[in-house]
Amino acid sequence: MVTKGFTTCLWFDGRAEEAADFYLSVFKDGKRGRIGRYTDAGPGTAGEVMVVEFEINGQRFIGLNGGPQFSFSEAVSFQVHCADQGETDHYWAELTKDGGEEGPCGWLKDKYGVSWQVTPTEALDLVADPDPGRASRAMNAMYKMKKLDVAEMRRAADGE
Repeated sequence: MVTKGFTTCLWFDGRAEEAADFYLSVFKDGKRGRIGRYTDAGPGTAGEVMVVEFEINGQRFIGLNGGPQFSFSEAVSFQVHCADQGETDHYWAELTKDGGEEGPCGWLKDKYGVSWQVTPTEALDLVADPDPGRASRAMNAMYKMKKLDVAEMRRAADGE
């Protein structure tokens, strides 16, 4: 029987369980699932974590300790839709702590190299405003930011 839905597989070099624990600490509604370990059949060392299942915000993930062959890039990112600036500030701080990197326009990389877009819902509304002047002013303000500041984007959209 085929299960409907999607599971995102994240490839790590020996840090899958650590990463899962980190994400579960950031997103409070998450839960951990099964852990699969390498056996004598390999290719990893018998007993070490091969995969760890976890869920955050209703999205299923598998962290795979696949080795150093592949790493993350900005070509794939996860969007965190935030209700307000407080939520934006929280996720930005949590995801950039301990070695994460701020990027432009609400993008960041966490300490594992996974890319995230931390976006207040109002910011999306401002850059998609039906008034092209408002949308352009909001977008120009956003281009100057790392973490999005929705109040500043609103002021820019309003021409202040």
